[in-house]
Amino acid sequence: MVTNTFSPWGVRLGTMALWAVAGASTVYWGLKLSAQAPALPVAVAAPEPVAPDAQALARLLGAVPAAPVAAPAAASRFALVGVLAGTASGGGAALIAIDGKPAKPYRVGAELEPGLVLQALGRNQARLGPSMGGETSVALDMPLRK
Repeated sequence: MVTNTFSPWGVRLGTMALWAVAGASTVYWGLKLSAQAPALPVAVAAPEPVAPDAQALARLLGAVPAAPVAAPAAASRFALVGVLAGTASGGGAALIAIDGKPAKPYRVGAELEPGLVLQALGRNQARLGPSMGGETSVALDMPLRK
């Protein structure tokens, strides 16, 4: 007679442990594969720095508003560089630099800018005014040669 020395509970417990490991593995891989990929972090734009209002800050600190700066005098804006005056005809041309820009030639009667006309030329002088027959408002002299 054959006697079984192994108890049936040992085989049953071993089988149950094997199935538990298989079930745990299935659950682990199922959760791992069904999980969504981690989302990439969203780039957040940095807020623009606030530019302080200098005038408001000055008023806050008690500064008194400065008087408005006057426009430069008309004579200081123009520089007479050269003169080609017609002695008999009264015509001619002058090289005049405006606001530090390169000098340009202007004939007698030409408008330098709105409301300012080259009225007449002398030997080392140019006279400017609002119109040809009007009063001279600016007289330009040639700089002295050294």
